[in-house]
This record gives sequence, C-alpha cells and structure tokens, in this order.
Amino acid sequence: MPRRVRFCQWCLEQCVRHPQFLWKLLFTDEAMFTQDGIFNFHNVHIWAHANPHAIPEARHQTTFSTNVWAGIVGDRLIGPVRLPERLTGPAYREFLKRLTRDILPDVLDDVPLQLLVGMWFMHDGAPPHFSRIIRQYLNDHFPGKWIGRNGPVAWPPRSPDLNPFDFYLWGHVKNEDYATPVTNVVELGERIVATFDAIRNRPGQLERVRESMMRRLNGCVAANAQHFEHLM
Repeated sequence: MPRRVRFCQWCLEQCVRHPQFLWKLLFTDEAMFTQDGIFNFHNVHIWAHANPHAIPEARHQTTFSTNVWAGIVGDRLIGPVRLPERLTGPAYREFLKRLTRDILPDVLDDVPLQLLVGMWFMHDGAPPHFSRIIRQYLNDHFPGKWIGRNGPVAWPPRSPDLNPFDFYLWGHVKNEDYATPVTNVVELGERIVATFDAIRNRPGQLERVRESMMRRLNGCVAANAQHFEHLM
C-alpha cells in the first residue's frame, strides 16, 4: 500500500509541474484473448451433498488464443499488436525495438515535437518486463523516464485500478468481441482490430480515460491505497 500511495503522489506532483504529463505518458499492457473469452468459475458451481469430483469440460484440442499488446499515449490508441503467446525477455526486447523504430514514429508523425520531448514509458511488473535486457533497453531509449518494476519510477504491484488498460480498455474490448461466440483465431483477431478502430473513431474517448486516471490517483491517495472504486 505505501508503494501505491507514493506512486500516486508522484504522478500528481508531475501533473502539477507539467500539466501535460499524463498526455506524454505511454501506457502499455498485454492481454490474452482466448476462444472462450472471460472465464468465470462462479458460473460452474456444482451443488451436491457429497463432493462429486467433477471436472469442468475443456476443449483443449479446439482451443485457440492470441496475446495482444496495445499502448495509449495522448489521444492515440496504438495497436493491437500480436505477441508470442509465451512472452520471454528476448522476444519482448525484439518487440520494443520494433516499437521504437517503426510503430511509434509512424503513429506519432503528426504530433508536435515539443509534446514528444520527455515522453515516459510505462509497463507493469510482469516477468518478461523485469529481465535485465529489458531494463537496459529502456534505460538506453527512455533514460530516467520509464515506469516499471525496478525502474526509475516503480510501478506499484497489485494496481490494476491505476492502469487504463485494466480499468477500461481490456474489459471494453472483450465485452465487444465476445458478444457472440468466436469460431476461430482469425475471426477473433478481426474483432479485436474492429473494436480498436471503433474506439479511435469516438472523439474524446481517451481524454475521458485520462480524466478518470486523475480521479483514480486522487482516490487512491484519499483511501490510503485501499479500495476506492466507491469514490469514482
């Protein structure tokens, strides 16, 4: 909890010193999309006087999934970009090279240079993000300006409520994509792309996400890092 409070206070201080701080902060995250979507074990309770030792049915031979990366910076939604299903440090470093060399320059080519100066990079504490080669790469390309596990600014653990992907994007995308059953991985990929495009076509959507982020930072501090959804 103290780490959550410190991170929120630091973000709020940055916003006071630099009003466009959240605009320059590149939030990133990955999510796994599977055939069955969001699985809820509460929906498969079996009520019996004795333990039936039941095994939930799983269609392993027909199951498919895709691992998707996305980013949010300013009013730009970046992605979706497909990643290996089992992400490793070396594979993540190759992706980061592609991100800094090809993806970001293409997406941000019409953004004023003064707004790009001082861009921050954020990712959470997932194991591939923590490898030494990843930390070295970020130190070289975002010197002193990245947020993550053991980074210049530490991302607080157990804080999905502070990540726009967890409190907004992934839930919204999955609700749209799984409104009807998905039959194959190609169709799943097409639905993900279509949902991302729909979000891009909604003016002011990501601005409202930043406004929500500010409320969450203040709410986390006010609640001393405990549950604060009721304050939103």
